[in-house]
Amino acid sequence: MQRHGLSGVRILDLTRLAPGPYCTMLLADMGAEVIVVGGGSGSAPIPALSRGKTFISLDLKSQAGRDAFCRLADTADVVIEGYRPGVMTRLGIDAATLRERNPRLICCAITGYGQTGPMAPAAGHDINYAGLSGALGAFGPVDGPPVFPLNLLADFAGGSLFAAMGILAALYERERTGEGQVIDAAMVDGCLSMMAMHFPDWGRPVLPARGDGLLAGTAPFYRCYRCADGRYIAVGALERRFFEALWVGLGLPEPAPPHFDRQSWPAMTERFETLFEKRSRDAWVEHFASRDCCVTPVLDPAEALAHPHNRSRHPGLAADRPLKAPVMPMTEEMPATYDPADRTAEVLAAVGLTAAEIAAARSNATMTEGLPWPPPL
Repeated sequence: MQRHGLSGVRILDLTRLAPGPYCTMLLADMGAEVIVVGGGSGSAPIPALSRGKTFISLDLKSQAGRDAFCRLADTADVVIEGYRPGVMTRLGIDAATLRERNPRLICCAITGYGQTGPMAPAAGHDINYAGLSGALGAFGPVDGPPVFPLNLLADFAGGSLFAAMGILAALYERERTGEGQVIDAAMVDGCLSMMAMHFPDWGRPVLPARGDGLLAGTAPFYRCYRCADGRYIAVGALERRFFEALWVGLGLPEPAPPHFDRQSWPAMTERFETLFEKRSRDAWVEHFASRDCCVTPVLDPAEALAHPHNRSRHPGLAADRPLKAPVMPMTEEMPATYDPADRTAEVLAAVGLTAAEIAAARSNATMTEGLPWPPPL
């Protein structure tokens, strides 16, 4: 029997910045029909996140455009938007209005600070949300400024993934109750949730300060080392048996010392730095290939796309073709390509709008919401 994941689920996507488009790409990868409702030409600001989607253009500032959107929402399972709180209400297409027409509808708002709280209306980006969550304050060197991991933390992990998880849960719950619901997906909330393991450790020996701690780069057996060719190796030998294998692999005299003794860390770090500087990164990778001690290369993005392990799992992996994850071999893979063509007429005609209604509803303006990606640097 063929399985198609979210096949039959219709999602209307009103988002522009990274968290929303990535969330809907994940859902499209699972088989959902995603209709991106633009306010202009229908072009997507981030093509890499646009596969498997249909693009239409509506003028949501006009009554005809709003009416057309409501007609579409009557046929939808999920509406995802990323406006600041209050915008959907001012447009007259808020969750209450849409769900009064379609009680099965799930409405998800992806924002930085959420729908409530004193900072709810404020503008921001990944760096701001990660900063407010306490996560950014724990990253980086002890005596330097915080270091942020691109926009992966708040935008994609705290925003996209938490929103997608909420939508999947809401779809499952609807199977039992017949009712949709409203999802308030705040990127700060997602980051706060992901800090659950680390909040209790803050200020204690395992994480006393930024850049200092077992997982923060202080431990000599859990950090990166510069190699002879200027590239880096990642060492994650936390458990005793892995540390012992690392110690032996580095040619150091046995027995290996107690590795959780913080007093020994500075001298051990200096010793490891000297040793790793003696060979190139790839020479160390080859040396440790047969030793089970959690040593891997630090790859740049181009190297990661070409790495044999990644290529073996995802032969089509490329910079312009993000992989589909997780792997679900019993679910038939849905075809997914990026087609930026404007499908406004056919999508609206399918829900019963006339040619005149379609002409009145669509927008011919150039889309300006969000930040086109990549920007013109």
